[in-house]
Amino acid sequence: MKKLICAMIVGLMMVAMLQSCGSKAEKTDNSPSSEASGAEVPETGITAEMAFEGVNNYCHTHYDWSIAEENPDIMYVRMGEESDTSYQVIFRSYTGAFVYFIVDKASGMTSMKEVVPNLDVESDAGEFSLYDYLNESD
Repeated sequence: MKKLICAMIVGLMMVAMLQSCGSKAEKTDNSPSSEASGAEVPETGITAEMAFEGVNNYCHTHYDWSIAEENPDIMYVRMGEESDTSYQVIFRSYTGAFVYFIVDKASGMTSMKEVVPNLDVESDAGEFSLYDYLNESD
């Protein structure tokens, strides 16, 4: 019983932390014709490697990784499923919460969904242009 209560408290704290982090995400124009923010979109679109690199850079910019220095397996970024139009990249926080990044292959627009499995909580967390987090040398 104590473990369940502790897990619920940790989950609630994570939800509060992720919501405050989510507000740091850049909001972009939601119009369908909006281009990536100033960056040229390559004719080939987004590759899986670009999706992973951009989301990984985003996560290392917006989340505190110091907690994972001694145990790096508690936080990670991994590729998820791929569809005809998008890539899924998954960030796992040290609290056990996940952020699913859905990267549009054509435009690079990336939407985020935060999920706390232990609490059965799921929420939209904003969107950003993947091009804002890719190295310019790519």
